[in-house]
Amino acid sequence: MSVTHRLQAERFAAFKNALKERNLKSTSQRDDIARVFFASNRHISVEELYREVRKINPRVGYATVYRTVRLLRECGLAAERHFHDGEARFENAVEEQHHDHLICERCNRIVEFSNVEIEELQERVARKLDFVISGHKLELYGICGDCRTGRAPRRSVRDETHVIRT
Repeated sequence: MSVTHRLQAERFAAFKNALKERNLKSTSQRDDIARVFFASNRHISVEELYREVRKINPRVGYATVYRTVRLLRECGLAAERHFHDGEARFENAVEEQHHDHLICERCNRIVEFSNVEIEELQERVARKLDFVISGHKLELYGICGDCRTGRAPRRSVRDETHVIRT
């Protein structure tokens, strides 16, 4: 089993446990929503998730997707993000993998990155100002290389998420 599949299975098991802890039923619709979400490697809106889930289970309703995403967020398995356009998007939450975002203002491509120097700089600034950081999010907006050169993006806007360690 690949690392990706193992992580998805672990997250799905954590979801099932969270349902039990809350005395909620495990339904095929919730399971389908969770599986599609955990397999997603991008920042996905409820509407996009709904469309993806409907491909495998046409009986799933929008309200069920919305409630399941809210439950995933409450369980710490999904992180909610609001970028430039204000639409809520969700990503798989992995606490030990902090990252920041570059967002293209033309095609909305989102590139995830982490940089040790940026993290260290934030800590130095906080210490200098006698401030204890409890968390942060860094979103940098601009124009990606594909849009600057006039090339069409490689994929649909929200189908592309990269994690780059610099």
